Amino acid sequence: MKKLTLNEARQAIKADETIYARLLREPCGDVGFYRPRPTDPQEPHKRDELYIIASGRGTFTCRGERTSFQPGDALYVQRGTEHRFDTFSEDFAAWVIFFGPAPERQVAEQVLSDSLCASGEGRPSG
Repeated sequence: MKKLTLNEARQAIKADETIYARLLREPCGDVGFYRPRPTDPQEPHKRDELYIIASGRGTFTCRGERTSFQPGDALYVQRGTEHRFDTFSEDFAAWVIFFGPAPERQVAEQVLSDSLCASGEGRPSG
């Protein structure tokens, strides 16, 4: 079990002096903490993601649809989709959950799989 606390997440961003900190990396996905300042610079991602608002209020746009958010809200975004936190209060921060392996892991796993298949090790016996 791994417990992630809001305090630890805030400290990770502060310590790295960044707007995003990856807190957990697993084969099935990643968990991070996002606190953009002063604007949200992100581009579409290669994986589906879920934002869970930890603090603050504002507006979020996804595929041209705008909605307001507040603590406790969850915002789901499909991979490759334009999205952005348009406006947000000074205390805004969100948990970010990325689904599936990171793109670099997908490539590495495919290379390993191709290598095993080419050598015959990845093929079923019989």
